[in-house]
Amino acid sequence: MTSVAGIPGRAAATVGPTVTTERWDAMDVAELLADEFGRVRGAVHRAVEGLTPEQLSHRVDEDANSIAWLVWHLTRVQDDHVADAFGVEQVWTAQGWAERLALPFPASDTGYGHGSQDVAAVTVASGELLVEYHDAVHAQTVAQLAGLAPADLDRIVDESWDPPVSLGVRLVSVTADDLQHAGQAAYVRGMLSRRTD
Repeated sequence: MTSVAGIPGRAAATVGPTVTTERWDAMDVAELLADEFGRVRGAVHRAVEGLTPEQLSHRVDEDANSIAWLVWHLTRVQDDHVADAFGVEQVWTAQGWAERLALPFPASDTGYGHGSQDVAAVTVASGELLVEYHDAVHAQTVAQLAGLAPADLDRIVDESWDPPVSLGVRLVSVTADDLQHAGQAAYVRGMLSRRTD
């Protein structure tokens, strides 16, 4: 067995924030995707934890997205898309998060097409609420991924696109979008820390 970066292939290796495997070649599709979504979860926690509601709502200019909006939006998109792909109810409605966060939008709103006034309307009583909602969505996501086989990724989940969207493409799209927005939130957090230092 060859080694990767000096780690023998059969040695226990941590491959991400949520998955440990005994062999590099033993990771399956469900573990790989759970690891990717776990990275999103970690980025969300790092962007939000310890910030005040005012800091979470801060916008670097009048048309910029706040950390609160970015994290709410990325979590809503993950919730919406994963629930739809697996035929389950969204955490947003099933677990009462729409009521708990009490944002002035329809329950179906994920933030797509939001303008500056919509972004300004996303305020939260605490960062813990945002993180708890994200954690609930993450838990449902990982539960749906459990037992996923490679052939499952070819299942068509959205025929409104040309070509139709497979489960694999949808899940990769969600993680890519989530990580982009989490990175934006981290950037805003960094700007906030420079202002207060």
